[in-house]
Amino acid sequence: MIGLYHPGHSLIHRAPMLLKLVLLSLAVLLVGSLGELWQLGACLLGVAALFLAARVPLGAAWQQIGPILWILVIAVPLQALFAGWTTAGLMAGRLLIAVALAALFTVTTTVTAVLEGFQKLLRPFRRWVDADRVGLLLALTLRCIPLVTEIVSEVIEARRARGTQGSLLALAVPVVVRSLYAADAIGEALAARGLDD
Repeated sequence: MIGLYHPGHSLIHRAPMLLKLVLLSLAVLLVGSLGELWQLGACLLGVAALFLAARVPLGAAWQQIGPILWILVIAVPLQALFAGWTTAGLMAGRLLIAVALAALFTVTTTVTAVLEGFQKLLRPFRRWVDADRVGLLLALTLRCIPLVTEIVSEVIEARRARGTQGSLLALAVPVVVRSLYAADAIGEALAARGLDD
C-alpha cells in the first residue's frame, strides 16, 4: 500500500526525499547487477539493518513486503523449473531487496514530501511542464491506489457474505462500478475547485 508513512526521527526519516529517491534508484541498479547469492544475502542483511535504524515496526514492514512473498512462492519454483535454482534464487533475492528498499522509502517518507520533491524536480522544466499539475496528478494517483484496494477488500467481504467466492464476475463488476463512481466523485470535486480544464 502506498502512503503508509510511519512517523519517526531517524536519519532515514530526516533525509531529503530526492536524496532517498536517488539512493533507492542506485541501490536497485546495483542489486540488479549482482550475480552471487551471498552478495544478495549481504544486501538483505543491510536492508534489515536499515529497517532497524529507521525503527520501522515489524507490522508496518510486513504490510509492505509480505505480499511479494506470495508471488515468490509461485514464481521461484517456476523459475527453478526452467532456469535452475540458482537463477531462481537470484531473481527472488533481487526482487525482495528492491521491494524492501521501496517499502523503506514509503514508510519513511510522507506523501507531502514526495509531492514537494517532484514539484521541485520539475520546476526547471516549468516552460513545458506544469509542476503543480503533475504534483496534483501524483497526489491523486497515490490516493487512488489505496482507495481501489479498499474497494476490492469491501467487495471480497460482500462476496463472502453472499457465498459467491468462486465467481470472478461477482468481483470484477462491483469493483469496476464502484471505481467509476469514485472517479466521478473525484472529477466533480476537481471541477468544483476550477481544475476541470
